[in-house]
Amino acid sequence: MSTPLPRRDFLALAGLAAVAGPALAGQRPAARNADAKSVMAKAIAYLRSQQDKATGGWSVAPQGPVFPAITALVVSGMLSDAAIKDTDPAVAAGVGFILSKQQPDGGIYDKLLPSYNTSICLTALSKVNNPAKVADARQKALAFLRTLQWGEEAKPVIAAGEPVAVVTKDNPFYGGVGYGKSGRPDLSNTAFFVEALAASGVERSDPAFQRALAFLQRVQMVESVKGPDGKDIPVNDQPYAKGSRQGGFIYSTSESKDKVGSGQSFAGNLEESLSDGTTASRLRCYGSMTYSGFKSYLYAGLKKDDPRVLAARGWIEKNYTVDENPGVGTDGQYYFYLVFARALQAFGEPVVKTASGDRRWADDLVAKLASLQQEDGSFKVVDDRWMENNPVLITAYALCALGETVKSA
Repeated sequence: MSTPLPRRDFLALAGLAAVAGPALAGQRPAARNADAKSVMAKAIAYLRSQQDKATGGWSVAPQGPVFPAITALVVSGMLSDAAIKDTDPAVAAGVGFILSKQQPDGGIYDKLLPSYNTSICLTALSKVNNPAKVADARQKALAFLRTLQWGEEAKPVIAAGEPVAVVTKDNPFYGGVGYGKSGRPDLSNTAFFVEALAASGVERSDPAFQRALAFLQRVQMVESVKGPDGKDIPVNDQPYAKGSRQGGFIYSTSESKDKVGSGQSFAGNLEESLSDGTTASRLRCYGSMTYSGFKSYLYAGLKKDDPRVLAARGWIEKNYTVDENPGVGTDGQYYFYLVFARALQAFGEPVVKTASGDRRWADDLVAKLASLQQEDGSFKVVDDRWMENNPVLITAYALCALGETVKSA
């Protein structure tokens, strides 16, 4: 494991990258990996100090509820350091904690948020290089997750709050996965679900992936895209996307079980110039959901040149930044860094073309996270929405994101 750099060196690197821009970024992937590993080492040291020794988990509140997903994010982040194996005592204890939260129905959760927790835990367990230890747990978790997807295989789950139901493809809920508490699916949970399927080695032809693609199209704000032959290919058939050409993604097809098909975005609305030349108010796409949808398309097997993928890529190029979660500011900023890194790594190209020039996304992200890291290795809290005032959670998000940067050329 690399020796952490002094704090002043981190800040100098961050400032240098910001000033020098693309020219410097194109010259320093090897140096950037060294920087990333140094930031990671400090983050891992901090997380080791925060582990609950009694249970092996992280953020284990005595009064409950417990979110095993946080422990799973820490485990995934630690395992992204090639020097750390699943035999590492902290990692092994974390895996033990995750396994201890598996319920009789196969889900890995504690009383609530079964899809969110199970998806993230299953992804973490897929990184464990000891099949005998986790194979049974993974199989049960995967089978459980399938029941939480709206569609033909849906089954009611008591812990889900609002039960999932069997629906047909014409229903806006079809193919999605949700927390349960709002009675409708959303892109965030669906993206974690898709990632868990991919991490588990599920074939891309599997019905679960195909159902997910139906939901993903309905949260992409583009009514149609041009095919290779120049003809229009329908994408989003919902009224809230009529004429839209944004290309990015929103949060959900519906605000709640009582407002099915209304669409929902935490970025509000914008006045958009539509495909027919008129102007109308449309739900605004934003960063964390667009990167979530973009990577989900890729995880589900779409090719890089698929018009739906390219439409999302176009939004990313127009709205590229690592200074905030574009469209919603500091809300969910570290979650944004996680999906930003996973999405661009999945796309497989180190450079993003922007209006201001080519950007090496991994360089930009490492520099930004270095500037946000504190002396103890944790990361600065910039907002309290979506639990991002929890230093363990945001450090785990940052660590996982950094792990993606060291894979990039």
